[in-house]
Amino acid sequence: MNIFVGSLPFSIEEADLRESFEAYGAVDSVKIITDKFTGRSKGFGFVEMTNDDEAQKAIDELNGATVQGRAIVVNKSEPKPEGERRSFNNSRGGDSRGGYGGGNSRGGDNRGGGDRGGRY
Repeated sequence: MNIFVGSLPFSIEEADLRESFEAYGAVDSVKIITDKFTGRSKGFGFVEMTNDDEAQKAIDELNGATVQGRAIVVNKSEPKPEGERRSFNNSRGGDSRGGYGGGNSRGGDNRGGGDRGGRY
């Protein structure tokens, strides 16, 4: 079973996460998701466990547990249906889904913000 683990402390290592789940059974893999530019943890990851009963016990007992001062979220990972995935290749188009705003808005806008100082 693939398990989602969220609200992780940014300092936690994959070995620490593995150890927490191994208390409930065999762990196939552990992956903490990191930012591709900075390499820093994004605060969530995935744990793969072979035995579904052991995985469910881990979910039941670790969901809401405090790890390094943070209450973590643990639940079964369900893949999103293909239609719900968003492509970020064309996200600069300024549509209503929260891209970067309309193509030529970098210099100033109607809110009086003026030059954005190169934040992009």
